[in-house]
Amino acid sequence: MKTESPINKDLILRERLALQRTILANQSTFLAFLRTSMYFFIAGLSLESLLKVANSFVIESFFFIISVLIFFIGVFNFFKQKKMIIDSEKNIGNYKNEYL
Repeated sequence: MKTESPINKDLILRERLALQRTILANQSTFLAFLRTSMYFFIAGLSLESLLKVANSFVIESFFFIISVLIFFIGVFNFFKQKKMIIDSEKNIGNYKNEYL
């Protein structure tokens, strides 16, 4: 007859808190991608009024494309990491039965 070992509730609590920190770090990273994307977008908008360059449309388009690219990379990264975080929850003992 196999006996179950008692669950270390401190360990489960630490794992849950680490998971929450990871979720917050993922959100913070997404916001950093968003901020960088907006910087490039604003640079594209203000380039013509700031500098008198002959082919400013090409440079503005470059900044807009980079902005959209960074935004979509950030969104993709956020959802990829979110899925990995949700998948890793199953490795935290049976905290769902104990705490939720």
